[in-house]
Amino acid sequence: MPPTVSPGSDHPTLPEDQLLYAVGDIHGRLDLLEDLLSLIERDARTSNAGRRTLVFLGDYVDRGPDSRGVVERLVTDLPQGFDAHFLKGNHEAILLDFLDDPWRLDHWLMNGGEETMRSYGVGTKRLVQLGAAAEVWCQAFAEALPEAHLRFFRDLQLSVSFGDYLFVHAGVRPGVPLGAQSEADLIWIRGPFLNHADPFDKIVVHGHTPGEEPVTRRNRIGIDTGAVFTGRLTALRLEGSSREFLQT
Repeated sequence: MPPTVSPGSDHPTLPEDQLLYAVGDIHGRLDLLEDLLSLIERDARTSNAGRRTLVFLGDYVDRGPDSRGVVERLVTDLPQGFDAHFLKGNHEAILLDFLDDPWRLDHWLMNGGEETMRSYGVGTKRLVQLGAAAEVWCQAFAEALPEAHLRFFRDLQLSVSFGDYLFVHAGVRPGVPLGAQSEADLIWIRGPFLNHADPFDKIVVHGHTPGEEPVTRRNRIGIDTGAVFTGRLTALRLEGSSREFLQT
């Protein structure tokens, strides 16, 4: 039985007749994604909501063993009856930066990119042995990357909002209107956002900063539970004014 937390009913709300699950950072853990989607499908049967929504908060790739499998599942095999929104994480930004500028290879490798390339069948050990130039690494990855996956990465959203909630990867810059946030802050910010105690215009649901358990504050909810390290992938369940967490 997955642990759930129900903080009570005095909370912001979603539109009437909507059930929403926000999924935290997956990082190549296809096994956990499959488990969590099964939990979501079973849980959704307990609701009479007519509109069912999945929001994925980014960081689908890197570090874990099967980034390719994660993206393929998201592109082709989500639960029926849900509309889905896919947000851009900093790791997808790093991947795209590498494709556009091969000299960013070292930055991606430092952030788990080798595991991603291996999952797409790139022979990274051979490239290391050959001392291959960054352009050769880039060509190998670009040739291995299915067109549908590249389109998935390039079409990722920076944010999405439903009811009284805003969903982003990392957070928002305090003092900047939500509609004027920069891409860099939405996918990278930590300290100024995490340490800000005053309300934003909406409750911000985010990933990016891992912890062993979800974090609930009056102005934000963090659901990155470090899946690649802890084996715990988390979804926030929202319906009406209720909140719960589903976890692998």
